[in-house]
Amino acid sequence: MSKLAFIGLGVMGAPMARHLAAAGHSLCVYNRTAARAQAWVARHGGSCAATPREAASDAQFVFACVGDDPDVEAVALGEDGAFAGMSQGAVFVDHTTGSAALARRLAAAAQSRGIETLDAPVSGGQTGAENGQLSIMVGGQSATFARAEPVMRAYGRIIRRLGDHGAGQLTKMVNQVCIAGLLQGLAEGIHFAQRAGLDVEAVVEVISQGAAQSWQMDNRHATMAAGEFDFGFAVEWMRKDLRICLEEARRNGSALPVTALVEQFYADIVAMGGRRWDTSSLIARLGRYGADGCADDEGNTD
Repeated sequence: MSKLAFIGLGVMGAPMARHLAAAGHSLCVYNRTAARAQAWVARHGGSCAATPREAASDAQFVFACVGDDPDVEAVALGEDGAFAGMSQGAVFVDHTTGSAALARRLAAAAQSRGIETLDAPVSGGQTGAENGQLSIMVGGQSATFARAEPVMRAYGRIIRRLGDHGAGQLTKMVNQVCIAGLLQGLAEGIHFAQRAGLDVEAVVEVISQGAAQSWQMDNRHATMAAGEFDFGFAVEWMRKDLRICLEEARRNGSALPVTALVEQFYADIVAMGGRRWDTSSLIARLGRYGADGCADDEGNTD
């Protein structure tokens, strides 16, 4: 068993840290809101620290799951960041969805300190984190991955190294690009079925046995049809992820027209008050906007 630090105890980080504790590892946790870290320790044991630097002191592996690139930079590279407290040979594993450019900057900064990094964003949402069934996409050196992979098994269903530093983040971008287009298609399909007077459950039962089947269809069609979105992966976080995808696409020359369009659709959802709604709420926009994509004078199509 290893001595670990976990930084960031949000809807993803808290259950991931819990699985590590349940596997018998010794954890010191840090969260920007100290009360959340204290409550986590009261439930799961271990200890909490006042800074990332303190949490990372003497840890063999330091895991982070925070919000965006600036948050990662703060908890890793700040004056009281984890890198300042890590011992030589320790590994910083970043589960945050961020940019490949930051992953490479972290790797360079770590190398100068004699420590190692992996960019390891995850997919599977809050449910996957709670159940320990996440897909983990990893970038970094193969020897570092070999050391960290057995520890990540506590919450990983599939853990794959995709290449050098940044490859994990690039793979997560592919993941989000695929989800964005799929969710818009599913939203339009269910919206169409409703307007056509079809039984949505019956339709999905049939088409989910064929080529249209997907995880999103299996797990989101019922709540989409019911207009329920108070759960899951928040729109504001998906917009952040798609922004990162589009920025990378401009750098590498990729054409992502559907992704760019769906990002604009999510901006409409935010304007509707859905900043914290699940990403499946794209269907709510279709209920508000007409066939030409514009709202009527009352903001709906009824």
